[in-house]
Amino acid sequence: MTSDTARPSVLYVCVHNAGRSQMAAAYTHHLSGGAVEVRSAGSTPADAVNPAVRDAMLEEGIDISAETPKILTTEAVQASDVVITMGCGDTCAIFPGKRYEDWELADPAGQGVDAVRPIRDEIKDRVRTLLSELGVQPVELGR
Repeated sequence: MTSDTARPSVLYVCVHNAGRSQMAAAYTHHLSGGAVEVRSAGSTPADAVNPAVRDAMLEEGIDISAETPKILTTEAVQASDVVITMGCGDTCAIFPGKRYEDWELADPAGQGVDAVRPIRDEIKDRVRTLLSELGVQPVELGR
């Protein structure tokens, strides 16, 4: 955790910021009960969140339809304690003192909801583990 904030900060990065990183950010926000500052971004952002991803998250009671893909900035990396990449290769700047992880996950791009569900569920499990590692007790999702 950075010394100027009481909350840990996590940045999720994937290529289009339309699927995996959006799901991870939404889960982190909801499961942490606001105890974690969350950002997501993409190296080449899409125009909109993947509709199948949006629908899969709605099944969990989480509405991400208002989210928009954002471009990855150096400032977002600098402002984050933990940077989680998801299939974006070397596009993320590396800064000393940051915790970096690469989550190998299937890409939901072009997939239907049935294919997105297992990706969503794996992301939820990984977010729960990350929150525990950050000392944040995950809350239950209200359905």
